[in-house]
Amino acid sequence: MIKQKRIVVITVMFFLLLPVNFLFAKSAGHEWEKLIQETSSLEEDGQLDRAVIVAKKALKIAEKNAGKNHPDVATSLDKLAVLYFAQDKTGQAESLYKRSLAIREKTLGAEHKDVAASLDKLAGLYYVQNKTDQLESVLKRALAIREKSLGTEHKDVAATLDALVSLYAMKGNYGLSESFLKRSLAIWEKVLVAGDLVDKYDGFAMIYAMRGNYELSEQLYKQSLVIQEKSLGPEHQDVAMKLDGLANMYDSQGKYDQAEPLKIRSLAIWEKLIGPEHLAIAMRLNHQAEMYYGQGKYDQAEPLLKRSLAIREKSLGPDHPDVATSLNNLAELYDGQGKYDQAEPLYKRSLAIREKSLGLDHPDVATTLNNLAYLYYNQGKYDQAEPFYKRSLAIWEKSLDTEHQNFATLLNNLAELNYDQGKYDQAEPLYKRSLAIREKSLGPDHPEVAHTLNGMAKLYRKTGREKEADELEKRSSNILKQCVHSTKKQ
Repeated sequence: MIKQKRIVVITVMFFLLLPVNFLFAKSAGHEWEKLIQETSSLEEDGQLDRAVIVAKKALKIAEKNAGKNHPDVATSLDKLAVLYFAQDKTGQAESLYKRSLAIREKTLGAEHKDVAASLDKLAGLYYVQNKTDQLESVLKRALAIREKSLGTEHKDVAATLDALVSLYAMKGNYGLSESFLKRSLAIWEKVLVAGDLVDKYDGFAMIYAMRGNYELSEQLYKQSLVIQEKSLGPEHQDVAMKLDGLANMYDSQGKYDQAEPLKIRSLAIWEKLIGPEHLAIAMRLNHQAEMYYGQGKYDQAEPLLKRSLAIREKSLGPDHPDVATSLNNLAELYDGQGKYDQAEPLYKRSLAIREKSLGLDHPDVATTLNNLAYLYYNQGKYDQAEPFYKRSLAIWEKSLDTEHQNFATLLNNLAELNYDQGKYDQAEPLYKRSLAIREKSLGPDHPEVAHTLNGMAKLYRKTGREKEADELEKRSSNILKQCVHSTKKQ
């Protein structure tokens, strides 16, 4: 009796190890295989409509030759679903994936690894559609199948855990996300080499940073940095890049004291690797200067910007667009300190280079015109500011995105200029247009929206519309209070 049971178990195990098609008497046939190959070729060439026609033909042949519940039919359904998905026909793609899943469940069993693969396809669809509840359900089931069929430390289990990490980060459930992350990394640390493991850490760090969980992102970046320093040495370019990434994350949070030593160390590595006058050094000097500028450390920013400008002039010549960028950056530094006499000639030289090298209607020309106009506005030179604002506005309206927040800023600047000149009828439509763009592009509760509301309130009060002014000021105040409360929570 015991011997008979052992024979049955061994037989079952043998069949589980065989390719799926071996278990079925029929297959879809050679013609079907050729059509599937043709479908793939058409898909690669971008001929989606033609690929759909061929894929449908392959599906009919598979159903006729092998029966409607054969794995080859499931393969055809998957292929057609991919094409529908590429055509944004997500509803049709979903129904095909579900039918494919049902076939595999029926023919292979509900806990077969190919069933988990079918669940992955549905998961990809749900992710793009942001259907988080359905996504959670299929991922959990796929995880359970893989843990049972492959073991809890298989790389496919880790990959499914990775998807759950992203899902729960997306839903803001960081506790659950972190628990899956720990399990995933424990597996990857056993099966991946140092370089691939670093990619995993960096990917997760980016996910958490994008979701605003900087604390966990920081931990992952630091772990990644430790691995690279150990495996590559402290002065490798990948270590420098990692230092840059960590510093930029601190920058985005306003943690300049933590960003500064990382940027200094990274710059030192790059200078040693590529030389102190390489063009890439000029870019990094600019980034470091921006950090100091954000802190109000103008004396530390200035020599960095001057050095960046000198490198670009030497390497690219005095009339290159990148030289214009350096001139503009240095001018902004002086402008921000009220050193208008030093800023003005730099803005003008930057403008001349950009007009000559990029054309009169280039976005960078519009930016420099706006900066010059704002320089004159701050000095009360309204007659000089106005034509620069208007020309910048004309470039935006002609060739750029008039729904962009930078365009809203330009409109707001011109509105303030008209207000200060007493041109209230001209200022009001500019304020209103700026407000509409900012609400649409930034959201109704952004500080820039509050700034425009304050400008409009000032205008309404000046023109005797006290009630409207009160309403706008109240809304602006509420927005700013929410922003302060949100910052404190972080």
